[in-house]
Amino acid sequence: MLPDDWIEHRREGDHELVGWIAPDGDGFRAYDILGRPVGDGVLDWVAAEEALEVRGIGFLAARHRLRLADGSERPVRISEVNTTRVVVIADEWGSASAVGSGADVFELGFPAPGELMIE
Repeated sequence: MLPDDWIEHRREGDHELVGWIAPDGDGFRAYDILGRPVGDGVLDWVAAEEALEVRGIGFLAARHRLRLADGSERPVRISEVNTTRVVVIADEWGSASAVGSGADVFELGFPAPGELMIE
C-alpha cells in the first residue's frame, strides 16, 4: 500500500510515473516504481528527483529472479505494477511473452519484496 506522504515524481516530457519522493526528517528519500529505495539515504529534493530520473523504468523490462518460499529461484518478467501489487510471470526459456503459454503467475505485494531481484 502506498504511504500517504509519498509524492509522485513523473518524467519531464511524457509525464510517465518513475517513482515517489517521501519526506524524511530534514530531507527526502526516493522510491522507484516498485516502491524500493533509490539513492544513498536521505537526499535533498533535487538529488531525489535526479536519482529517480537515473533509475527510470527501463529496468522493469529486464529479467528478474523470484526466490520462492522453499528457497528455489525462478526467472520471471514483470507483468504489472501498481500501488497495491506487483505481478510477475515465470519466464523459463522466454515463455512469459508467448500467448497462451500458461506460465505460472505470482502476485506480490507493494512495495516489491526483496525476493524479487533483477538478474
